[in-house]
Amino acid sequence: MNRYTSFQIGGPADYYLEPADKEDVVRIVRYLKEQEIPFMMMGRGSNMLVSDEGVRGAVINFETGLKGVRLEGDRVVVEAGVGLARFVDFCIQHALAGVEMLPGIPGTVGGAIMMNAGAYGGEISDHLVDVEVLRGAEVTIVPKEQAGFRYRHSGFQNDIILGASFRLPPGDKAAIMKRRRELLLKRNETQPLNMPNSGSMFKNPPGTYAARLIEEAGLKGATRGQSQISEKHANFFLNLGGATANDVLQLIRLARETVMKKFGISMELEIKLVGFPEEVQRGTGA
Repeated sequence: MNRYTSFQIGGPADYYLEPADKEDVVRIVRYLKEQEIPFMMMGRGSNMLVSDEGVRGAVINFETGLKGVRLEGDRVVVEAGVGLARFVDFCIQHALAGVEMLPGIPGTVGGAIMMNAGAYGGEISDHLVDVEVLRGAEVTIVPKEQAGFRYRHSGFQNDIILGASFRLPPGDKAAIMKRRRELLLKRNETQPLNMPNSGSMFKNPPGTYAARLIEEAGLKGATRGQSQISEKHANFFLNLGGATANDVLQLIRLARETVMKKFGISMELEIKLVGFPEEVQRGTGA
């Protein structure tokens, strides 16, 4: 899995599948359920840490097959495997505003909806109308009002997101492009995007920032094995080259324990731990 994750960390999966389209996803999932084979979905492999032992069962990657995006009346209809940068570019080319803060997030639309991803004061759910999901054995459309969105969370944890539709306000194309460019420059200046990482490691606790807590705890630059807490942005953990999932876990525990001891704040992981035993997940704030 180290070839398919932005962290470039992770052991082998038993099966790795790339569906051709949404109908293929439905067929594959129904088959895996019938055969009682565990499975998980992924897009670009950001926002996750895969264990060194890998993943038992099947990994289904949406990025190659579910990549359609189109205008339907006043809505943008997009499939789950579309990268956020491509989605934003499509909207800008049609002079639609409201998602220009998202392109620096290295994920897909489906993954972003699952965790209600956001940046610079906006979230992907802000202009969302509804979400197409595989729920149980049936494909269904879930309106935004029934999606259970809150900070870095949605109600789709037991569903498979296939696509979504958005209704975006019109805007001036040049102004939207300028805003997008400014936010990308800001991201490049403040985040260590030149090194393998999984994005923000911890959710921001109420009223403060995870990066600030980790920095004030004196942990910028701390290393375990070949993993490091970034000196540029303390909520980014880096793979310096050949890092193991265990290296990262040690840094996660170090950050959580030190922040709790110094500030009395329990930090919750923003990334997803994949292939780890339950006791490991419980002990890391997952």
